[in-house]
Amino acid sequence: MISLFGKNEPEPTLLEKLKASVSKTKAVLSETVDNIFQGEKKIDASLLKQLETALLSADLGVRTTKEILESVREKLERNALSDGTQVKREIKSHIVKILAASAATGAAAATGPLAGPVSGATSASTNGQGPRVIFVVGVNGAGKTTSIGKLANRLRKDNFSVMLCAADTFRAAAVEQLEIWANRNGIEVIKQKSGADPAAVVYDAVAAAKARRTDALIVDTAGRLHTKSNLMAELEKMKRTAAKVIPGAPHDVLLVLDATTGQNGLAQAREFTSSVRVTGIILTKLDGTAKGGIVVAIARELGMPIRFIGTGEQINDLVPFDAETYANSLFN
Repeated sequence: MISLFGKNEPEPTLLEKLKASVSKTKAVLSETVDNIFQGEKKIDASLLKQLETALLSADLGVRTTKEILESVREKLERNALSDGTQVKREIKSHIVKILAASAATGAAAATGPLAGPVSGATSASTNGQGPRVIFVVGVNGAGKTTSIGKLANRLRKDNFSVMLCAADTFRAAAVEQLEIWANRNGIEVIKQKSGADPAAVVYDAVAAAKARRTDALIVDTAGRLHTKSNLMAELEKMKRTAAKVIPGAPHDVLLVLDATTGQNGLAQAREFTSSVRVTGIILTKLDGTAKGGIVVAIARELGMPIRFIGTGEQINDLVPFDAETYANSLFN
């Protein structure tokens, strides 16, 4: 990064990026907790009710909010809690516990080139059968195509070769948007004309990536067809087609969710996960909402890991998600 004075400035750390993206949520949650418990106030039922409102306002979810309040009450009865700092510590520990549990469920899937920016893995192998095929799914408007471009950038920075597949042939300008991201990354995109059979595009792309010994193929999929059942049937057809070329493909199915949609995003996620084997979440637009607690609700309700967070509009604004870092960015 170049400052106004022409000097190179260090790239923001993960913590700094997450702090910026959850600043609105922090105002609702951490700062509200400070206000509730400031001074010498005795922690009573009325203050706990305010705490409940703050937790729900941040979209942590009813179940998580209930558990946090029960834990706070139990520790109050044992005189193990006395001020806002300790209450925040209690909330933070619950958040980390929930997120760590969901991350553990996806640990086995984090192999190959996708694991590079997550866990430091350097192997691009899929048992010698070809590239790692990554399907990216989600409704239109969630930031799917942008996330694909950013993910490709991360993989290239980790020295993996990447190709894109323009299989969203139904939405106007979808192919053109993906081509723009391909050009920014200096990589190839496999495409056909608008309205073409998405499965046919997938077949061509997987075969091309395999022939060229590419490390990773990222597939852009349709976000909306005439009905939900049509969309899910199309995704299943694409998966079967990919598996014909490379057994086991797709190796990853990443669901892109818009954080600003809150609980509606959870409903969308359930629709996809009921029909497609989603292996992880990319959460976008976290900086545009005060309901950043949806991170916790998603991890808990869906039981799957959040793999990346979109922290802005630039090509580098996609960071691997880390539970401790997220919790620290909310409360420190």
